[in-house]
Amino acid sequence: MQYIIIGASAAGMAAAEAIRRLDSEGSVTVLSDEQDMPYFRPMLPFIVSGKKKFPEMMLIGQGPYRGANIDVRINSRVEAVNTADQKVSIKSGEELPYDKLLIATGSVPNIPSDIAGVEAEGVFVLRTIADACAMAHRAETARHAVMLGGGLLNLKAAFALLERGMDVTLIVKSPEVLSKLMEPDDTVLIRNALNKAGLKLVTGSSVTRILSDSSGVIGVLLDSGREIPCQMVCIGKGIRANVEFLDKSGILVNQGVVVDKFTRSNIQNVFAAGDVAVTLDPIAGERIVTGLWTNAAEMGSCAGRNMAGQPGIYSGTFGILNAAQVADEPFVSMGIVHTKGTAYEIHITATPETYRKLVFTPDGTRLVGALFIGDISKAGLYRYIIREMMPIKDIKSEIVNHRLHYGHFLR
Repeated sequence: MQYIIIGASAAGMAAAEAIRRLDSEGSVTVLSDEQDMPYFRPMLPFIVSGKKKFPEMMLIGQGPYRGANIDVRINSRVEAVNTADQKVSIKSGEELPYDKLLIATGSVPNIPSDIAGVEAEGVFVLRTIADACAMAHRAETARHAVMLGGGLLNLKAAFALLERGMDVTLIVKSPEVLSKLMEPDDTVLIRNALNKAGLKLVTGSSVTRILSDSSGVIGVLLDSGREIPCQMVCIGKGIRANVEFLDKSGILVNQGVVVDKFTRSNIQNVFAAGDVAVTLDPIAGERIVTGLWTNAAEMGSCAGRNMAGQPGIYSGTFGILNAAQVADEPFVSMGIVHTKGTAYEIHITATPETYRKLVFTPDGTRLVGALFIGDISKAGLYRYIIREMMPIKDIKSEIVNHRLHYGHFLR
């Protein structure tokens, strides 16, 4: 059996390990378009800040990633997939046959077409180890960085640059940061933490042009006409599935590779997992693409087992599920948290140090979302209730009043 996996990040490597545990004889080949061996992508901001070196981020040899009898080929960009003949074509001209194929190519940064000057030296996206190293190098001489987009990765990159002693300005079109993880009214504690850390925040604005000269970036021009001097720009305006090489493959693509509950595509022997796959959000009942490392690894493991002949159902991507820390403020956002203009039942508890938002179905019979800021100590219990769609009639008051404990799951 010849297994080919395109993509060497969370989903691809998790699938390779799952296959190898079940099939010790088949060949497992992982193709990566990067020049470095697989690494832990969420740690990229630590490269920017200088707190970590690349060897500390390597995947193989860490935790479940043993890499035993798995052929990882770097600098091996796949340019086409021939599903009729079951072959993949690599940029070098080589063709590799497969019996089972996994698409795990992840995502690529979205570069807005309405921003002029993005080709200037000193403009970055933070997606690969090469990006992180280039940012760190530029930061050695830059004094001020402008970050475009208020998502979690861009915030982490911003704080990495702050740790280097740089001035950092974050520009977002939305009313607040982290708009995909919480609503503007939910962000008071986050905003306070950003202000305390020294991050300058410009909301309700967008950049129309990146200004440059022979030295590279020298500033940005806002839609208001305001100019902000800077020496580097990091664009974090979302991602899109990396599927261009599948154009003539016959594989069904709709925002990503569409898969069933067994991670199978519409083409026999072709599977997909991770950021590139469109899967089901079991809470909202909608098809989504997730950008989370943990979800990608879980989905990749499921795909690997299915490819190796051990059928298993992927339970679905738990939509918005982020646990992180911004400055000194930890938060967890999960399930449905955007409720403005809806009929969801909402319970909010706020103190100067903590914020909690619980979202129930309109009839109040099921918990479907939760946001914790400051105190995240019981978030795991709430996550379990949401994901398992537990009946809550007997424990609703404990849920609302934050008195939930493990004993409630033993009844």
